[in-house]
Amino acid sequence: MSTVSGDSTGNSTVAYRPRRSVLYMPAANERALEKAKGISADALILDLEDAVAPDAKEAARERACAKVAERVYGGREVTIRVNALDTRWHADDLRAAAQAGPDAVVVPKVGSARDVHAVEKSLEEAGAPEHTRIWAMVETPVAMLHIEEIARASQRLGVFVMGTNDLANELHAEHVPGRAPLLTGLGLCLLAARAAGIAILDGVFNDIRDLDGFEAECLQGRQLGFDGKTLIHPGQVEPCNRVFAPTDTQVEESRSILAAWEEALASGRGVATVNGRMIENLHVHNARRILAVSEAIAALEQETAAPPAPDR
Repeated sequence: MSTVSGDSTGNSTVAYRPRRSVLYMPAANERALEKAKGISADALILDLEDAVAPDAKEAARERACAKVAERVYGGREVTIRVNALDTRWHADDLRAAAQAGPDAVVVPKVGSARDVHAVEKSLEEAGAPEHTRIWAMVETPVAMLHIEEIARASQRLGVFVMGTNDLANELHAEHVPGRAPLLTGLGLCLLAARAAGIAILDGVFNDIRDLDGFEAECLQGRQLGFDGKTLIHPGQVEPCNRVFAPTDTQVEESRSILAAWEEALASGRGVATVNGRMIENLHVHNARRILAVSEAIAALEQETAAPPAPDR
């Protein structure tokens, strides 16, 4: 499996999973869950929270867990978003999800390391397999101010998911192109995620009709350093996958950098150049990361293009 650096020093590596596009699917809607089999999102969030009415919560929980157990989504990462810690559904959601064994549980409104510890304890008490990670939604000013301790709270914590709608609401901020009111919070979370060696996903874009605005926000997210973006509509998947994937030019340049570096080392030189630019360790590290990402995306797309094996 392709690997990328797992910490800010570049000294460790972790298995890389593409998370360019992460699509919310309402678990109360059987038709939507079936449709998800043919959607090319890298990962799915089967949602028990915002997309589900109170009187449909229990049925949605059963449906989401059944889909996870059936392994019907090929190589995609499949997660379940449970209801928040302070709701009456949370404990039952976690217990059922732990027994179903998704790739992760997505937990809304995480505001402290204590919240992560509570989720971790509940999962382990319910017998969750080791592969079931915690994805923490960080979406409040309190979370932003405690983000480093949250990032390092548990080995099960694998991903931050930005809840930009809730963050904007709590800040009394407006939704504007460029997202200037949110950049401080987004930046703090990016810093903490990279320092702790976990992935981080950008928040949703609300206007499904504004594809130009959506693509511009994907580009901004990629430039800021996000691994991918959470989505609310299948029509957002293709542009998101395209923007968050390395370009052909980046892949070719990365190969050239590695070839020049290896040639320099073989000849006893400590310096290499590519197209007139001096190459250093940091360029080599980034080139390896880009190639690992590209290879992992290609492998996932090949796997999800074929139907899942019967015994999965």
